Amino acid sequence: MNDASPQDSSIPSSVADDGPDETTTFDGLGLSEPVRKALRDVGYESPSPIQAATIPPMLAGRDVVGLAQTGTGKTAAFALPVLSNLDVTDKKAPQVLVLAPTRELALQVSEAFGRYAARMKGVQVLPVYGGQGYGIQLSALRRGVHVVVGTPGRIMDHLEKRTLDLSALRFLVLDEADEMLKMGFAEDVDTILASTPATKQVALFSATMPAAIRRIAEKHLDDPVEIRVENESRTADNITQRWLTVSYPRKVDALTRILEVENFEGMIVFVRTKNETETLAEKLRSRGFSATAINGDIAQVQRERTVNQLRDGKLDILVATDVAARGLDVERISHVVNYDIPTDPEAYVHRIGRTGRAGRSGDAISFVTPREKGLLRHIERSTRQKITPMELPSVDDVNTTRLARFDDQITEALSSDRLDFFRETVAHYVRHHDVPEMDVAAALAVVMQGDQPLLLSPEPDPPARPFRERDSSGGDDRGAPGRGPRKDRPRQGGGPMATYRIAVGKRHKVQPRQIVGAIANEGGLGRGDFGHIDIRGDHSLVELPQQLPPGAWEKLKGTRISGKLIELREDSGPAKPHRKG
Repeated sequence: MNDASPQDSSIPSSVADDGPDETTTFDGLGLSEPVRKALRDVGYESPSPIQAATIPPMLAGRDVVGLAQTGTGKTAAFALPVLSNLDVTDKKAPQVLVLAPTRELALQVSEAFGRYAARMKGVQVLPVYGGQGYGIQLSALRRGVHVVVGTPGRIMDHLEKRTLDLSALRFLVLDEADEMLKMGFAEDVDTILASTPATKQVALFSATMPAAIRRIAEKHLDDPVEIRVENESRTADNITQRWLTVSYPRKVDALTRILEVENFEGMIVFVRTKNETETLAEKLRSRGFSATAINGDIAQVQRERTVNQLRDGKLDILVATDVAARGLDVERISHVVNYDIPTDPEAYVHRIGRTGRAGRSGDAISFVTPREKGLLRHIERSTRQKITPMELPSVDDVNTTRLARFDDQITEALSSDRLDFFRETVAHYVRHHDVPEMDVAAALAVVMQGDQPLLLSPEPDPPARPFRERDSSGGDDRGAPGRGPRKDRPRQGGGPMATYRIAVGKRHKVQPRQIVGAIANEGGLGRGDFGHIDIRGDHSLVELPQQLPPGAWEKLKGTRISGKLIELREDSGPAKPHRKG
């Protein structure tokens, strides 16, 4: 056993840095026969480093502190020895309590216990978390359970109501302890630990060892073994990491192109705010993608339904915040996109850890605005990995993919058992209308495609930006702050401008960049089409071309900013903007 680090001198340490020996198997770790059979059923052969180092001391009854990142297999590291030592005949009161920071992780751990106990007759596992009705939990507790996996808040509720008896507890596990403390559960954790028998065995798992975690270990653990998994990199080698420079208004367009070109199964798109999850998911659905939002405001029943849809292939894209996605374990997730790059390297590691699960390869793509290059470098230094730059898929790339997909649809249709019927139908049309079969096929393709063009149009070259003198009001002729809207002022690309009114303003916390981004993306406008933007209390005034592009008016009617319909209309009142701009 190695010496502990100076800061953790009270906790003996065992460092697992090179992984298990090639000859190490689960059969050689001392696990019970039913647990080994369950592992063979799920296809597990060799333990991970954290599992190989943790299982023997836990089987021997030692308290354990495990320091490991997410995705290292720590759930099995504590679940397997606990189940091997479980008294299946006794379920009067729970023998095992696992505390987890989120509902998602509690469910994930509960499901893992169920898989590993599949060959153990009568083992009952109960997830306990907020958002689920008390009735289900109370009924299960009255019938008797062996293992309770719960969040600190709901466990505290049951203790206060005296509906959870911990007097017979033999094993207590703190999973992702540092996250529990970050979320404000320190006092609850301390109270729960104090409410359990002194003779229990305790295992504490954490990605880091801050002072607060060290205090818990010193207070509640008895001569623990510290197991520290040290990797050369904090991110998995089977995840390809790339980044793309993209300005904020172009993010939706960039994401759309990536979705068209990348070969993905399931995807999580991470954004910073709850409002942005709904807004972005709606924009993706309007572009024909199967997407939905998941955030802290979503009811638990809906959350579980959404995750199951993603797992079953009925949903392709989740737009999520960090908290909402914690503990999410779906093998089908092949890609993670950091639509908003995280400010914390730990959050980056947790995010991209949602892909590349169960030994599969994964892809992580991060959008980086010009001002966020420093965040990218900080993440690279912290993870000790270089993130590869990538180019935005071009119009030709997207069109090549669309044509290939179109070819695949034709090939698939040629093998349909309905082909004979439609062949007769087309032949009938050709005979009666004297039209070449090729023209009929082309017409059917037009019908199938509808109003959506099959190919993207090439992007026009950006116009030159000649020097402009500022006028006496302090603005310039591009509509910079200091110049009010004028209906007769020509825009850069030619043609008069008009003032439009939208139903979002200061009280909706809207920013000019959000207005530009939403209207440009939905209405097919360029940056040169925008003049002055005047944000007022409950609405905003925006200068746009008097003659909008074809179809833009209809598209903009359904546009939302911060989740609210903008209700675009021409402004009929006097346009006197605030001089603050």
